[in-house]
Amino acid sequence: MVSNGHSSGDSRRPSRVAKTASSSAPDGASDQACDDAVQVSIPSDFAASRELQHQIIRRIADCGYNEQTIFAIKLALEEAMINAIKHGNKLDMKKQVHVSYAINPQRVEFVIEDEGPGFVREEVPDPTLEENICKCSGRGLLLIEAYMNTVEFSRGGRRLHMIKFNEPDVASADAGQ
Repeated sequence: MVSNGHSSGDSRRPSRVAKTASSSAPDGASDQACDDAVQVSIPSDFAASRELQHQIIRRIADCGYNEQTIFAIKLALEEAMINAIKHGNKLDMKKQVHVSYAINPQRVEFVIEDEGPGFVREEVPDPTLEENICKCSGRGLLLIEAYMNTVEFSRGGRRLHMIKFNEPDVASADAGQ
């Protein structure tokens, strides 16, 4: 399990402790309109992934999430879906990406699972190290871990569980001071 906080020992890697938060429903958001869980499987196809992402982001916006939180979710979701299709399923159209998500006014929860061989998170090179700065891969996981409140890999790295809380917009809060 990973939170977006940093451990005191290694500032490059997020700590292994889940962050907890509580939040009340934003004005105008209804629990009933947002509370159902959805499970869907798509082929290893970027167009199908984009369409699903658009549907999910629309539902999140309808549940009253602020722009800053929507941006974080959109970025992490896109990276997770690309990783599942490209690195997990190796662009094999016969393989599917299985997505479960639940949205309510307090949080969004995703489980994204591919049908590939999996990976070990700790073995992915750190893209912030000097020797990896020019490499084109490895940044997606870093972004997911930075933008989501909780990130867990299981089933040999084939399954990603992410949670994002609907937290106040920091930019709006700063502007009010």
